[in-house]
Formats: sequence, structure tokens, C-alpha cells
Amino acid sequence: MQRPTGKRLQQTSMQARVAEELRQMIISGELPPRSSLSEMALSETFGVSRTPIREALKQLQIEGLVEVRPRVGTFVAVPSRRELTELFQMKELLEGAAARLLAFRGNVPEVERLEANMKAADAAVRDGDAEQYAALVHEFHDLIVVGADNSKLEAHYRTLMNQLAYARLVRTSLSRPGRLDESDDEHHRVLNLIRAKDGDGAERVMREHVRMSHQALMAGMDERRA
Repeated sequence: MQRPTGKRLQQTSMQARVAEELRQMIISGELPPRSSLSEMALSETFGVSRTPIREALKQLQIEGLVEVRPRVGTFVAVPSRRELTELFQMKELLEGAAARLLAFRGNVPEVERLEANMKAADAAVRDGDAEQYAALVHEFHDLIVVGADNSKLEAHYRTLMNQLAYARLVRTSLSRPGRLDESDDEHHRVLNLIRAKDGDGAERVMREHVRMSHQALMAGMDERRA
């Protein structure tokens, strides 16, 4: 087998760095949906040649974060309503399974961290701090997935969350009147069932919670378009 040369390794390293930075910029909303992604401009921004930029964009296209339109350009992808629905259906399946697996594991460190998360979330709701609560929502779901202790499930979940750019979407969902309190109550129900080691109940309620979040998101998006 031919070993990679130093130059090839360096190119691969640059591609990975560029891909990761662009990925985070898209997920956070720093690069908004429909933003144009010029290879030349990105090459200047990152201080690298266009080759690692081109390869990084190909990787992000595979992940569903970037859309390439032949003879037009490359843009930050905007999931259609159907694609959002399909992604949330997968989110429901994965997070439901994760809640079930975590419940069966018993009193593991992630459960204690979930309890601390809920205390902070309750305070954010009392203060009406939607921005802080949004960050805690992300942590809550992430802890459940990590706590499931299933590397294959977690890998699929990470890819899914990147495609959703969830950090941006959750703010739209939480903008619905009363959704902050509803979401907090749903999280409490999930955690109570995990504590009780009720895997079936934890999976059912977690799936219901994801469905409610999806409904709130779609309603919030409709209101913004109106």
C-alpha cells in the first residue's frame, strides 16, 4: 500500500479544519441559509488554496449542509418542509431510543448532569431567558444521547443535528407563546421516567416531546413567513 505523502496529509488536515469551521458557522447561523459560498472568497478567508476549500464543500454537501447548483454557485442549504419533517422523524426515533437506553442504565453520571441541567432550565424559564434556555435544551438532548452509551446511535445523531442546524431552529420553536414552559415540563417528564428506570415510558414521552417541538417549529416558521 502506498503511504500518504506529507503534502497529501497536510491537504487532508486543511480540508478537515476548513470543513469543521464552515460546519460550525452554518450550524450557528453565522452563515445564514442561502448564503453564497465562493471558493475564492473562502480561500482568502481561511488563507488556504482552493483545493481544500473545494473538498470541504464536497464533504458538507454530502452532509446536507451545502447545496451546489451547477453553473450557478454553492450555497448554504435550506431544508424544505418535507426534509425538515423527515429529519424530525429521525430525531424522534433516535432520541426516543436514547432515552430508553439511558433509563435502563440506571444512576449514571449523565442522569446527575440532567438534573443540574433541569435546575438551570427552570431558572431560565422563570426569568423568561429564551436564549439561555435554548442552550440548555441542546445540552439536555445531548446528555440523553451521550448517556445512551451507544456510539452508532450517537454518530447518526450528530450527522442529523448538523443537517438540522438545530441551534438555529430551536430558537424559532421556542418563540411560540407558552412553548418555553411546555418544553420545560416535557423535559421534566422525560427525566422523571429515566430516573424511574421506565424505558418504555421514557421513549414514548421523549418521542412526544420531539413531535411537539417539530409542530412548534413549523408554526413559528409559518408566522415568520406571514
